[in-house]
Amino acid sequence: MKKIISVVGARPNFMKIAPIHRAFQKYKEEINHLICHTGQHYDERMSKIFFDDLELPKPDFYLGVGSGSHAEQTGAIMIEFEKVLLKENPDLIIVVGDVNSTIACSLTASKLLLPTVHVEAGLRSFDRKMPEEINRILTDTIAKYLFVTEKSGIINLKNEGISEDKVFFVGNVMIDSLIHFLPKTMTSKILDQLKIETKNYVLVTLHRPSNVDEKENLISLVNLLNNISLKRKVVFPIHPRTKNNLDAFGILSSLNPDVILTDPIGYIDFITLIKNCELILTDSGGIQEESTYLGVQCITIRTTTERPVTVDIGTNQLVGDDYIKAEQVAIEVLNGKRKQGKIPEKWDGKTAERIAEIISYKLL
Repeated sequence: MKKIISVVGARPNFMKIAPIHRAFQKYKEEINHLICHTGQHYDERMSKIFFDDLELPKPDFYLGVGSGSHAEQTGAIMIEFEKVLLKENPDLIIVVGDVNSTIACSLTASKLLLPTVHVEAGLRSFDRKMPEEINRILTDTIAKYLFVTEKSGIINLKNEGISEDKVFFVGNVMIDSLIHFLPKTMTSKILDQLKIETKNYVLVTLHRPSNVDEKENLISLVNLLNNISLKRKVVFPIHPRTKNNLDAFGILSSLNPDVILTDPIGYIDFITLIKNCELILTDSGGIQEESTYLGVQCITIRTTTERPVTVDIGTNQLVGDDYIKAEQVAIEVLNGKRKQGKIPEKWDGKTAERIAEIISYKLL
């Protein structure tokens, strides 16, 4: 029997590994699929996602590395993951996305001459000030096999000199989770709890340093949210980093009452909020994809995106870090000027099945 270890670390990883784990159950007579949770996200809400929302089993390995600087976190993961690999000697390691756990475990495996699959390979923002961009580039360089979500990834990898026989265009495993769990949103009570109505609120997620670490940007952000809240209620599940900075700069209390702040929200409730909102303002990567699949209007407050298909054919609009422009576009959308989009190729809910089949029949 072949042994595969999939790595999860931060919240988006869980949604990507869950459908892969389900897909491998078809091959459980010949493949033993194990899950290693690095503990990069380590609070109780993240554990709830594992056991309740995503129907994942308890991780086979928990490294418990916790927080720290990029170097501290990456180093701690490498030290602990090496122990797992030396003991288990797996045939293959699967990493997903672009977080510190992704590069740390890829690098550890490569030093031990163990092959790695990178799911969600080839995405590029071309902004090396983003730590995620460094993680993506390095992981794609050392991984043995690369599974791509959109055609821009194929082009990027080719331009970087990576052999085509390592690359597989499989689609978007994040959309697999979305499709699988959409029926569960019918049982969510989140709209009632927040006292909001379908298609009558704006959803906001902002956490990247470029948006929330400097006082001037945060003041502009508060002005943006306050102005939009004059037209629609604004729901803002606030990242601890963002909340702490708003508080530290003394501007948290200047948000209007119709800007509804909540703690981070579980996966099912969050999908419910995405599906039912009129507009999203975000700097997140995954939400650009989910909104495109669901046909929900999305404004990304970043200068670049590593998911260009969401802009090229999806419902996403990239406005840069110009908060005045973001407000202008948002008001236009709320007044009825909506971007028409379509679902990208192979975003069909069967990506994990393709991944499991390729690994089972071609790579092991």
